[in-house]
Amino acid sequence: MSRPPLPPFTAETAAQKARLAEDAWNSRDPERVSLAYTEDSIWRNRAEFVSGRSEIVGFLKRKWARELDYRLIKEVWTWNDNRIAVRFAYEWHDDSGHWFRSYGNENWEFDEAGLMRRRVASINDLPIAESERKYHWPLGRRPDDHPGLSELGL
Repeated sequence: MSRPPLPPFTAETAAQKARLAEDAWNSRDPERVSLAYTEDSIWRNRAEFVSGRSEIVGFLKRKWARELDYRLIKEVWTWNDNRIAVRFAYEWHDDSGHWFRSYGNENWEFDEAGLMRRRVASINDLPIAESERKYHWPLGRRPDDHPGLSELGL
């Protein structure tokens, strides 16, 4: 199975890869998201370590059961050969209606077929008032005309 764009990455293909990842995560479909990763992909997400697609699916199901109305924006920080570093911010609320903006960085490493074999994520949560939200598009893919992180001052 191949997941273009393939390494080695350019500025354009790294941005495409980041947008495809953003779109998949905004679907909140764990099975769909897991297909971008190798069967034996290794993750560090905050203090949790995940290995393989089945664990990725389980992790994402737990995540999106807890992080409601999740909306994400990713932006490429840098790239080289088969690696991409992105920064991101997402907004969500808990089951009590408390809103958060979670900021972070991810380091990605891809195999020759364009599947991610390693994902290292560092994330911090900032409580925000509902009035401070910046992401208001309908759940799902961020519209093409919606500002990105830099345009939003994030």
